Amino acid sequence: MYSSILVPIDLDEPSSWSKAVPAACALARCFAARLTLATVVEDSVATRQVQWSAIGYRKLVSTAKARLSSLGDDLIQDLPFETMVGTGSIGGGILTLAGQVEADLIVLSSHRPAMRDWLIGAHASRVVRHASQSVLVVRE
Repeated sequence: MYSSILVPIDLDEPSSWSKAVPAACALARCFAARLTLATVVEDSVATRQVQWSAIGYRKLVSTAKARLSSLGDDLIQDLPFETMVGTGSIGGGILTLAGQVEADLIVLSSHRPAMRDWLIGAHASRVVRHASQSVLVVRE
């Protein structure tokens, strides 16, 4: 049923991978699907940290990719996986990456909600509303 699964995670938020990665791994095993871990470097973070210096920006993206690969190695022992780093807004970056890997399922966690987005986190909500793929939101 699924051939490509994208798991977007926030490298600084363990709750974004603690439940989503095991769920995605189980689905990848079940359907023999390709698994891709992804993260997004937000434009606002890049602006603050590297002030759009081309060298600094490449280093920021490279560091994110290295952290993502290391995290994947720690979390996933028995499945092959790929890693991707997107840029832009979180929601838009996730949707762009999903298109690039031709994902037919996005598995993500919903962060702790604020009052305005009580049922589902703001980024997860945007992905659910705008994705052309199926989306599985994993709760804590």
